[in-house]
Amino acid sequence: MFKAIFAVVAAMSLGSAAVAQSGEADSGDTRWSIAIHGGAGTIKRDKITPEQDRDIRAALSQALAAGSKILKDGGTALDAITATIMVLEDNPNFNAGKGAVFTWDRTNELDTSIMDGSDLSAGAVAGINGTKNPILLARAVKDHSPHVMLSGEGANQFSREQGLEQVTPDYYSTPRRLQQIEAVLAKEISAADVDYKFGTVGAVAQDRSGNMAAGTSTGGMTGKRWGRIGDSPIIGAGTYADNRSCAISATGSGEYFIRLGVAHEICARIRMRFSEAIKEAQLTVPKDKDDNYSYAIHASEFQLPDEEIQQIADDVIAELGELGGDGGIIYATPWGQAGYSFNTAGMYRGRATSEGEMGVAIYGDEE
Repeated sequence: MFKAIFAVVAAMSLGSAAVAQSGEADSGDTRWSIAIHGGAGTIKRDKITPEQDRDIRAALSQALAAGSKILKDGGTALDAITATIMVLEDNPNFNAGKGAVFTWDRTNELDTSIMDGSDLSAGAVAGINGTKNPILLARAVKDHSPHVMLSGEGANQFSREQGLEQVTPDYYSTPRRLQQIEAVLAKEISAADVDYKFGTVGAVAQDRSGNMAAGTSTGGMTGKRWGRIGDSPIIGAGTYADNRSCAISATGSGEYFIRLGVAHEICARIRMRFSEAIKEAQLTVPKDKDDNYSYAIHASEFQLPDEEIQQIADDVIAELGELGGDGGIIYATPWGQAGYSFNTAGMYRGRATSEGEMGVAIYGDEE
């Protein structure tokens, strides 16, 4: 009986919980998956030119290809998301690295974080500048310091000591970002009234060894003041990874993601639901004449179906919306699933798996 139930659950779990296109299945023995995002917000067809649509899709595809190749070749989830985020940080279409938004004082303050789900190690930096690829600094904090988070000039100093590539302040600037901050300063209005898109970038992945990783990088909010820090560098809010449940990267109105602890909340619910599901499945196993189960279900041979993972993510994003927050998340699970949940009109996103799924999307109505 249980074998039949397990077969149904496994079949359900191989389905797609995300917007994607079919590709060629990987012939490898172990599953891998990756999901990426480049921000969420009022992303509608009538607000994006055909040229912007083309360029953003190309950038997402390039980033997805970089991470997918590493995973397909047997590389680690950490290396895959690092390479993926670097591609997005180098592209001026996103609010991270090159193309980061400006603060009220016409400066750039970048935030980023990274987490390894195999041992829960993490690194994060907030309010930095001077580092070409902030995600590399977050990883250096994780790998080469006793700390989890560094900020401001101290983080900049650590970056230089680690030998990371440095840039001058004008590197981050683009004409579009300059225009946005000038509009904010001239009218003294909020960033949301100027450009309601959260261009934060992120990636989550599971590698062939079953290890999870997550990373997020952002330039923050246009016109932010007083050293404001959002959810992107906050472990548990904008980034979280745990081999026992999932990897999450978020984008949106950071204050609400912090208050709800969105990234950790989703992972915690998946972990608890997984434990409950195993117990429920065990109850379906036949017993012998001594009232002992004839078969003990082990966690390694069980997984949550796509529908349950998606529902958990959707429930947390719904709670975010009830608080007044907008945005979305990407997820990867220990069972090879990858997907998204968002409450905005659109989200720049993409996913790929060893099962042959690969694709990128922008608008909310894309399948």
